[in-house]
Amino acid sequence: MDTLQAINARRAVKHYDPDFAMPQEDVDTLLNLAIQSPTSFNIQNWRFVLVQDKAQRAKVREAAWGQAQVTDASLLFVMCADLKSWQKQPERYWKNAPQAAQDMLLPMIGPFYDDKETLQRDEAMRSIGIAAQTMMLAAKSMGYDSCPMIGFDPTQVAQIINLPEDHVVGMLLVVGKATKPAWPKPGQLPLTEVMVTDRF
Repeated sequence: MDTLQAINARRAVKHYDPDFAMPQEDVDTLLNLAIQSPTSFNIQNWRFVLVQDKAQRAKVREAAWGQAQVTDASLLFVMCADLKSWQKQPERYWKNAPQAAQDMLLPMIGPFYDDKETLQRDEAMRSIGIAAQTMMLAAKSMGYDSCPMIGFDPTQVAQIINLPEDHVVGMLLVVGKATKPAWPKPGQLPLTEVMVTDRF
């Protein structure tokens, strides 16, 4: 399936085959595509917690109000981000860039984020969202379905996965083989309502 087809076909699927195990090669492909997602200053602040242990997944399901896809889908990711990745050896993010680019961009990273907690969190959520969409479109193109989830208690999930203090949870994302299609699209706003030119 090509990218345009995947965009149109992707839906938030709730029902998965609990007996289907995704081949490790496909898991690796999915994650290697996810890390191609862009981030500001190339800080690569997304962190993907793949929850495989059945007892651990059951705890996440409880924190997600019992939603079956948390345990039934082949994969459960807790999509997180490192709020302080911008200050953790940022030279790593530009090591292969031309020296002129390194000299220009590296000194900009610290002042851009320092003492700006709201910006750090906003950046984390942007990065998580972009990576999640990359994974969902990749999954669809590979013949799988997915569901992004915000219906959970983030404090409980953070405790379950032992989230570091300088990280944040953005969403859950499940991927697997659907047993039922998603509902028909419930109501798409027209483009004329959501797109403006130049200014509101």
